[in-house]
Amino acid sequence: MTDATPASGVPTVLLVHGAFADGSGWAGVIERLQALGIRVRALVNPLRGLASDSAYVASAIEQTPGPVLAVGHSYGGAVITNAAAQANNVVGLVYVAAFAPEEGETLLDIEGSSRDSVLSSALREARYPIGQGSETAVELFIDLASFHEVFAGDLPAAQAAVLGAAQRPVAAAAFGEKSGPPAWKNLPAWAVVATGDKAAGSDVVRSMAERAGADIVEIKGSHVIMISDPQAVTDVIMKAVGVVS
Repeated sequence: MTDATPASGVPTVLLVHGAFADGSGWAGVIERLQALGIRVRALVNPLRGLASDSAYVASAIEQTPGPVLAVGHSYGGAVITNAAAQANNVVGLVYVAAFAPEEGETLLDIEGSSRDSVLSSALREARYPIGQGSETAVELFIDLASFHEVFAGDLPAAQAAVLGAAQRPVAAAAFGEKSGPPAWKNLPAWAVVATGDKAAGSDVVRSMAERAGADIVEIKGSHVIMISDPQAVTDVIMKAVGVVS
């Protein structure tokens, strides 16, 4: 099977990482999907703003031959919520410890309502040039001393330390932008809720998934459940593949 000739009816699985992460977090899931003969690709999420990130991912989706199953982790869930509404070849959505915002909502407001999330206290600010002279904007990263507890509590400390050192900051503006019309209103959705999620917050992840009408699976684990339990996440993705194929 080549990139240009996907199997008829079987979607390509496009994985979208979230803030403070990159595509390598999907490694265990990718390995398992490939072993099952599923075409899969981990997209780069620029992490510069919800509208621009969604436009970038929508473009990548549209350039993918055949049907697409969009899978988002954390902030990546907000991105696929918007991107899939802009592309005409998405057949389903899978949210992994992810945001599924309604139109007009901001992630800042959603996080503020969570009782499970402790992310805000661990965030630190830096600045980055925006390409307009000397003007800069704020980006956020997780304090290294808090990364294990907040983001990856069920991973060995040494592994969490590596992830923390390699984390990609996200533009602060991404959390304040209002989300657009959500694709989950028109597409079938599945959701993995990590019961020990202290980053996005298990409570708000669950409530958003319920509102989206998603088929929900709860798994014991941290925010990076696709790393700590890749088989369980793969099982949910394959369930979605089976339904939309």
